Amino acid sequence: MQAGFATNDLVNGSAPLIQVSGLVKHFGGLRAVDGMSMALRRGEMVGLIGPNGAGKTTLFNLIAGALKPTSGEIRIADIEISDEGPEKRIGRGVGRTFQIPRPFPEMTVLENVLTGAQNQSGERFWMNFVGTGRVAAEERAALEKARALLDFVLLAKLQNEPARVLSGGQRKLLELARILMADPEVVLLDEPAAGVNPTLLEFIIDRVRTLNGQGKTILLIEHNMEMVARLCGRVVVMAAGKLLTEGTPAEVSRHPAVVSAYLGGVA
Repeated sequence: MQAGFATNDLVNGSAPLIQVSGLVKHFGGLRAVDGMSMALRRGEMVGLIGPNGAGKTTLFNLIAGALKPTSGEIRIADIEISDEGPEKRIGRGVGRTFQIPRPFPEMTVLENVLTGAQNQSGERFWMNFVGTGRVAAEERAALEKARALLDFVLLAKLQNEPARVLSGGQRKLLELARILMADPEVVLLDEPAAGVNPTLLEFIIDRVRTLNGQGKTILLIEHNMEMVARLCGRVVVMAAGKLLTEGTPAEVSRHPAVVSAYLGGVA
């Protein structure tokens, strides 16, 4: 297990790490996100749930910078960043996974993880001539970190294999390792349990819990409600692009509007 993750510094009453206010996203006449507001505090692990079509993944894409909002505001550490792209968001410490991972299939597992390294001097052409020592040192450090992350997700034995040989669950773990290479403070996890066998699911739950315990702030989209209940102290429920309710897993599971939404009749 690698060292270097920040400690959990969640302080009651502290300003939200991520604040979404009145967020709207239109796709033509479709309001995929419709006035959504929520906050994520440093060190929290929050579940984001809702029926299919509720707008959860669109909200993820807005927070991660893959989409720009039609209106509304996104703030990270109290800085307004609504118009910034994903490369700026990762620089601000926001990383995300996808429901269907797409690794570079012909690159090795290790090479895939190394693509997540940020701000490498060797990416600047001239540094390969005037800063060779620095470039080499950074490459050694990145290689050591990537191997530690592969050990963390139990893929170290496959590090020299092409990523195409991995199962669906292993690809999810590979994507997590690649995101962690960038040292994000916030990790947005899009359905990490989807299509995963029960044994691997237990391992993923353990890894996510470990990351949160080491200080990572986590927002989790998941249809597996048992997993959400085990991991998350707070659950945010979306329906039809809006905030339906939020609370503890027990509270939201008993909420009449949540029951109605999951049965198909959004309250």
